[in-house]
Amino acid sequence: MLFIVKVGQSHFAPVRVLCVFFTRPPLPRTDDDMLWRMSEVVSGGGRALESLYASAPVNALFSSRLEITGEGTARITFDITEEVYHAAGAAHGTIYFKMLDDAGFYAANTFVTDRFLLTTSFNLHFTKPVRVGEVVAEGRWVSGRKRVFVAESRLVDAEGDEIGRGTGTFMRSHIPLSSLPGYLANP
Repeated sequence: MLFIVKVGQSHFAPVRVLCVFFTRPPLPRTDDDMLWRMSEVVSGGGRALESLYASAPVNALFSSRLEITGEGTARITFDITEEVYHAAGAAHGTIYFKMLDDAGFYAANTFVTDRFLLTTSFNLHFTKPVRVGEVVAEGRWVSGRKRVFVAESRLVDAEGDEIGRGTGTFMRSHIPLSSLPGYLANP
């Protein structure tokens, strides 16, 4: 691919070429490359992240399970009980936030092998109240690979209806993953 950067273009003066450079398109990824990377994420770092999720004290309060489903994706299965209801008889919004945030966080953290990510912002939309039953949070990385990451997540109830969705921004922290007691680098 050829790129030409032009400056000084006008009706009266010729175009001066400031810079000319060539790039080659990235090599196509084969299905084998993709499968190898996905199996590496799921079997290595993915299992370590699943272990980290299970070890977090807050997760002992809920019946939930994290599954890293591939590079940039995560799924959390969560059982809603009456203990998390607000006064009007449905799950409180904090439950929506926790599930959406965790799914997005872990989807983004599949790209980071050395540091814990922190949520810097999260925007969520409630679309349907949920009562007793299983809810699945699906997280998907959207962008970022260095310091800041963006991920989307959605909640689906037992009937298959979307009950909420959100977008989060996550930042690489100074906390080494290897320093966290629940993170098992080679589970």
